[in-house]
Amino acid sequence: MIVAGIGCGRESSSEDIVSLIFVALSNFGIAQENLAAIATETSKADERGIASAARSLSIPIVRCPVADLGRVADRVLTRSLRVQEIKGVPSIAEASALVAAGPNARLLGARVAANRVTCAIAIGEGS
Repeated sequence: MIVAGIGCGRESSSEDIVSLIFVALSNFGIAQENLAAIATETSKADERGIASAARSLSIPIVRCPVADLGRVADRVLTRSLRVQEIKGVPSIAEASALVAAGPNARLLGARVAANRVTCAIAIGEGS
């Protein structure tokens, strides 16, 4: 199972989110059709841009509670002081990707960022 973890600012556009997902997938040589889901922190899942991006890619959104993100905090590659202060976890994109991809998931690399959007790709067996 291949998952794109997403973090973003309020009002981020679906175009910016989809574009960054494509960049991240391309960085790892993964075809778009192999992407199984978008994952993000639960309160972010209702952001218009994320919901629209998932619809345009015809994939589900996996909602990841902050407590679950905290359980994989030791496995993230990139840490955000701002996210740590606001949410109490070091990462949204990387941690969400790990949580959604399942218990033995691994990040394919550090998150990419552009236009107030972050995207990380994880691969795993699913939950």
